[in-house]
Amino acid sequence: MKTFFASLGGAVIGSILGLILLVFIGSALIQLAINDAISSASGPATGQDDGNPIVLTLDLRNSYADQAASTGPEAFFGGGVGFIDVISKLDAAAADDQVKGLFIRGSEFGIGSARSEEYRDAFLKFKAADKFIIAHSQGTFGGGPSSYRAIAAADEIWAQPGTDLIASGLALETLFLRGLFDNISVTPEFEALYEYKNAPNTYEEETYTEPHRLAMTELAESLWNISLSDIAADRGMSVSEVRTALESTPMSAEAMVETNLATQLGWPEDALDAALARAGEDAISISVSSYEAPSSPFGSPVIAIVGGQGPIVTGDAGGSFFQEGNGFASDTIADAILEAGRDEDVQAIVFRVDSPGGSPSASDQIWRAIERIQEEEQKPVIVSMASVAASGGYYVSTGADWIIANRTTITGSIGIFGGKFAIEEGLARIGVNAESIKVGGSFTGAFSTTEAFTDEQRTMVRSWLQRGYDRFTSLVSEGRGLTLEQVDQVARGRVWSGEDALDNGLVDQLGGLTTAIAKAKELAEIDAETQVRIVSYPMSMGSFPLFSSSAGASAQELRALGQLAEAINDPAVQALIMEAEAARSTRVQARMPNFIER
Repeated sequence: MKTFFASLGGAVIGSILGLILLVFIGSALIQLAINDAISSASGPATGQDDGNPIVLTLDLRNSYADQAASTGPEAFFGGGVGFIDVISKLDAAAADDQVKGLFIRGSEFGIGSARSEEYRDAFLKFKAADKFIIAHSQGTFGGGPSSYRAIAAADEIWAQPGTDLIASGLALETLFLRGLFDNISVTPEFEALYEYKNAPNTYEEETYTEPHRLAMTELAESLWNISLSDIAADRGMSVSEVRTALESTPMSAEAMVETNLATQLGWPEDALDAALARAGEDAISISVSSYEAPSSPFGSPVIAIVGGQGPIVTGDAGGSFFQEGNGFASDTIADAILEAGRDEDVQAIVFRVDSPGGSPSASDQIWRAIERIQEEEQKPVIVSMASVAASGGYYVSTGADWIIANRTTITGSIGIFGGKFAIEEGLARIGVNAESIKVGGSFTGAFSTTEAFTDEQRTMVRSWLQRGYDRFTSLVSEGRGLTLEQVDQVARGRVWSGEDALDNGLVDQLGGLTTAIAKAKELAEIDAETQVRIVSYPMSMGSFPLFSSSAGASAQELRALGQLAEAINDPAVQALIMEAEAARSTRVQARMPNFIER
């Protein structure tokens, strides 16, 4: 009967979160339908082998998981291109003489600071190869400066008449659920180490605590200032000029041209025509996702990319159907690291981490797999941090030979928390009296979801968490060459930007995936000019045959399924899914606080 009440409590919380999810998904689907109605074609993906000059096209309104999906709705419905694939193709295109330029459709909403930064780095390298970039913007309607920052380096920025730029600042939005739990008489019972480990504040607080507010404010300021600096450099303006311009938005397209945030007014098809004309006679456009990069010579050295995305969990199947991209399951990722490391053709591993954390034991298993490859195979492991690599995401990274983060990667959050939800009072309100008979030690039934912790149980939970925290910080100390006192000063659950993490000794270098591959070549003693072959692990399972075009599904059906996948991947939806997954998973977590960049 106790199990029944525990299940009932979980069902109540799950149902409430599910209802909220349905509202978010419905809203996201409506927005997707609007976007679909106004989207324009990006050119045919044919003719590459004919030798025509090529203009690559990239639509930043398309949402890519960091790695090509092997689990979740995108893999199920046939998604086969990830963000790192796009970056790799742009990198290869920079050295392809047939590719003359790039045409970019700007996003109307934020794409995230770290992703914007990594796009920008790829665009700058593309331009450095004497290739042009033309971008078109239909305005931005929120999400901070990230969507504009990504295209600011373009040679030409066309702004559509009648649109506006809105990028007046950057907001980090946190969903506090304490009021909801109070209304249904559910009591969050959590302990966290230490004051900056603010993930359980989502459950326990109605607003920011002072340490939580301080950490989020300084993080937001860091992301905002880095963004301003990049835009200023790309547009030939001072930081103060960019700050004044952006903080005064909404700004019309005409004002964008006057302030040099755009070069001219125009329409998407005209901008694409201009790009094709600039590329030369008989030029064609090919989407970056369809572009076939020149292959490396046979026998080229191999660098493996092992990728994980999302909450870190134990087991062999990462995430769930409702979580985007690759899962971050410890058996799957550890096996992929061991398989790649033991392949005699692989000379180095780039471990791409995009995770806010999760299970400490799962993180420990992945950490040990890296250590084993270093010990047994003597092969370097380089971590490339994506948008977020914090808490457990930092735990799995700390033993690597070299850690690379974007300046606006969210990392750190070295800490741990654990607890439960007590629903006894909520049950009493509906006439249910939950009692139990216990035998054994005083910790028996501690994680019952009906009763609150006793004082003795809370002390025991605190000691349990302290052991986990001590192990976490000792591994950071060992991996980063810092004293425990130095680690404690930057740990305690505090989140940092990648730039601040470099200053604090938590990462070795700033950059994205291509920087990590270059470092892998260096540590593997591969000549910098030598072409390498990239092999990704774990392998994608592919799409479910029922939903492939060859199975008879119509284009409309496939589009609807794709829209559902995109709706599920909305940041607000993913934040709620993460809370629901965390609430029913391990009792102890190394996970950063949930927030959405707006």
